[in-house]
Amino acid sequence: MESRRTPLHAEHEALGAQFTDFAGWRMPLRYDSELAEHRAVRTSAGLFDLTHMGEILVTGAEAGAALDHALVGHASAIGVGRARYTMICRPDGGVLDDLIVYRTGETEYLVVANAANAGVVHRELVARAEGFAAEVTDKSADFALLAVQGPASTEILAGLTPTDLAEVKYYASYPTTVADRPALLARTGYTGEDGFELFLDPADAPAVWRALLAAGAPHELKPAGLGCRDTLRLEAGMPLYGNELGVDRTPFHAGLGRVVKLDKPGDFVGREALAKVAEQGVDSALVGLRTDSRRAPRHGYPVLDDSGAPVGEVTSGALSPTLGYSVAMAYVTKANAEPGTRLTVDVRGRREPVEVVALPFYKRKS
Repeated sequence: MESRRTPLHAEHEALGAQFTDFAGWRMPLRYDSELAEHRAVRTSAGLFDLTHMGEILVTGAEAGAALDHALVGHASAIGVGRARYTMICRPDGGVLDDLIVYRTGETEYLVVANAANAGVVHRELVARAEGFAAEVTDKSADFALLAVQGPASTEILAGLTPTDLAEVKYYASYPTTVADRPALLARTGYTGEDGFELFLDPADAPAVWRALLAAGAPHELKPAGLGCRDTLRLEAGMPLYGNELGVDRTPFHAGLGRVVKLDKPGDFVGREALAKVAEQGVDSALVGLRTDSRRAPRHGYPVLDDSGAPVGEVTSGALSPTLGYSVAMAYVTKANAEPGTRLTVDVRGRREPVEVVALPFYKRKS
């Protein structure tokens, strides 16, 4: 089956993008160099096409109650115009996907799912909303999603929207216009930097993309692909589904037990299993690893103790462009999770020394 193209495919081709197939989509991996794009986001700004993400609309008098039942978070407590990071779990507590839920009206929510899981999330929400006065609709085809990320993002976007960006709170969304096109503007992102995500009509996406490139030119904004998006989120200690998150682990294993609202009223899918994990604790922890070697630990590499016994596994790893040394996230046994612990990683048959460090590796200056 041929991969889907975003409405910006021709724009990416014109910019010389190198493409990759990802979750059924033909997406830009890089335009120039991943290093240059990464550094642009950290020092100025990067522009991303995220149209591959899934958007699911939940509406109706009991939309909030339906999501309270379906998700681990407390959706009905989200204020109109605000957003919340949350997860959808199986009855056994395993993570099906991590999500952002935007409350766009009193009885309307926009659920944003990872591209690879959008179909699963839609089907689960439909099933879990049964019996509630709520309608679940897959609206992914009705949205293009752009992101402007980096310290210059506010200045770049300010000239293209009437919204006072200084008043836009983190994890808030505002219906507005960008480059004279209707948009839902949200102060959210996945890079560890300040920035915005723009939900647009697909037909409007090329014009807004070009307007952002023009507005960003004096600031050295760069179009950015999936390659640098991964190193940016890794430095920021942000989990990736399929790496740090999956059906074989609960939010508590990933150090994200805070998103599980066991104190919210009513039952929800996975409550019993997650309450048990919260009470008993977990036997492994997600940690950061640092190594001075340029041979970065990669996904699936074994983590070993001094004796060579396996004590964990790397979930993500790369040479950090910002820090200048290799970093990784890994699940290790609780006994080996304390920062300062010395371990090794089997990097293609060679044991490389690593040190356990606290996450995130990078945190922007506020």
